[in-house]
Amino acid sequence: MNRPIISSLASVGAGAMASALLTAWVREGLVRAENVVAIDILASRRQALEEELGVRSTDSIAEGVTGAQVVLLAIKPQHVTDEVLSEMRAALSPGALVISIAAGIPLAFLEEGLGPDVPVVRVMPNTPCLVQASATGLSPGSRVSSAQTEVALSLFQTVGKAFVLEERLLDAVTGLSGSGPAYVYLVIEALADGGVAAGLPRDVSLELAAQTVLGAARMVVETKKHPTLLRVAVTSPAGTTAAGVHVLEKGAVRGQLIDAVLAATARSRELGSVASRGRHSCRKDNT
Repeated sequence: MNRPIISSLASVGAGAMASALLTAWVREGLVRAENVVAIDILASRRQALEEELGVRSTDSIAEGVTGAQVVLLAIKPQHVTDEVLSEMRAALSPGALVISIAAGIPLAFLEEGLGPDVPVVRVMPNTPCLVQASATGLSPGSRVSSAQTEVALSLFQTVGKAFVLEERLLDAVTGLSGSGPAYVYLVIEALADGGVAAGLPRDVSLELAAQTVLGAARMVVETKKHPTLLRVAVTSPAGTTAAGVHVLEKGAVRGQLIDAVLAATARSRELGSVASRGRHSCRKDNT
C-alpha cells in the first residue's frame, strides 16, 4: 500500500463520481479511510460509503470539512451556490486545498465564494474513473502551491491519466474526454448493431464491438503510435477494412466527431459563462 499523501479529506457530495474517487484513493492508500468524511444529504449514500470503505459521514458541510487537509467539491454544478461556498468558507482550515469536479464552474467563481486565501484546483475527470480508466484535465488556481498541484495530480493519476492545463483549455477537455465516453458508447452500439445485421448473435456482437474498441485504444496508448499509422497498418489495399473505411469517410464520420467535440466545448463555455454571472439558483438541498 502507498504511503498516505493526505492526512484528512472531506468530500462535499457522495454521488457516483465522488464514491469512485474515494474508493480508489482509500484502496490505493493515498488517504486512510478513518480520515475521510463523506458529506451528503442522502442517508443512503452516506451509509453505503460507511459500509463499503469505513469512512465517516455527515449531512453537515460545516461539520464535515472542519479540519480537512483536502476538500473534494463533488456536487452538481447547479448546486454550487453562494450559500454552499459560504458554508465551506466558514469551516475550512487555513491552507486547506479545495478540489472541484463541478463541471463548468470557473475558478474565479469558486475563489470569490471561498475567500481570498483558499487554494482551489478545478478538475474535469470523466466517468471511466469508475473503472480507474479516467482521462482528466486539472487547472490550479493562483493560490495553489506547486506541492498542492502535485497532490491533486497524484490523486487523479491514481484513477487514470491526468494532465495539468490552463483553465481556458478545460472546456475543450470537457468536450473531448468529459463528453467523449458518450461518443464512444455510440460507436460501440453502432458496431454491435452492424454485427447483428451481418448475422452475429447480439450478445456476441456487443462483446466483440466493446473489446475491439478497448483493444484499439490500448494499441494507441501502449505503442505510442499515431492512430493514422495504426489504421494504415490494418488497412490492406482493396481489402475488407479499406471498404469499410471508405464508407465511413463518405459519411463524414471524422468530421462529425470533430464537430461533436467542438459543440460540447462550446456548451461548456456557455455553462461556465452562466456561472460567472452568478446565475446559479440557491437551493437548500445542495448536496
